[in-house]
Amino acid sequence: QVQLVESGGGLVQPGGSLRLSCTASGFVLDYYALGWFRQAPGKEREFVGTIAWSRGATDYADSVKGRFTIIQDNAKNTMYLQMNRLKPDDTAVYYCAAKPGTWAIDLERYAYWGQGTQVTVSS
Repeated sequence: QVQLVESGGGLVQPGGSLRLSCTASGFVLDYYALGWFRQAPGKEREFVGTIAWSRGATDYADSVKGRFTIIQDNAKNTMYLQMNRLKPDDTAVYYCAAKPGTWAIDLERYAYWGQGTQVTVSS
């Protein structure tokens, strides 16, 4: 069955970096788009970034552009989220998600979700 497993979260100081991983299994990635979303306490889940796996094309939320980068590793069926210059506002549970077809920024269009990994940015 479809499975997405995130890892790599933790506590980091403002200005620091962190790399999250999302390993996919149970489906052929070339026919899917993967996305990163995050949910801070008391807030709705929001779009962070997405990749159309077969093309390697990416898109990001304005709040993370220039700081976050999605990296794909075809050999490991793994998507990474490299997060640089982290801010306290980036504190959230980060989720990866998958949907058939092309990318999307609307979370409702994603059919499969991982369990989430906590990222805390604090001094």
